[in-house]
Amino acid sequence: QVQLMESGGGLVQPGGSLRLSCAASGSVRSINAMGWYRQAPGKKRELVATIPSGGSADYTDSVKGRFTISRDNAKNTVYLQMNSLKPEDTAVYYCNADVTSSYSKNSYRYWGQGTQVTVSS
Repeated sequence: QVQLMESGGGLVQPGGSLRLSCAASGSVRSINAMGWYRQAPGKKRELVATIPSGGSADYTDSVKGRFTISRDNAKNTVYLQMNSLKPEDTAVYYCNADVTSSYSKNSYRYWGQGTQVTVSS
């Protein structure tokens, strides 16, 4: 089995920073794309940032210049550095990864449990 373990969420004041981490564990053979989604109350889940294996990162317009997605392939971990946080960034943030397990040649999408990010003064 494969698990995505998220950490780094919390309460921060506007203008502050947080770094989210998501590590894939279990029967992981390889990981293709990784990304972060978020869902605010009353809104649909939206893609925040993605980083394909060996590809260029992409961001939704509202976070460009403020958020940075990165990955450490040796650790099967993806990060989201969030700077200059705004109240509208408040949401549950979900890690996502396309993972090939040790026992399969096929890849599957896995989701983290979500971590709450609250930006408020």
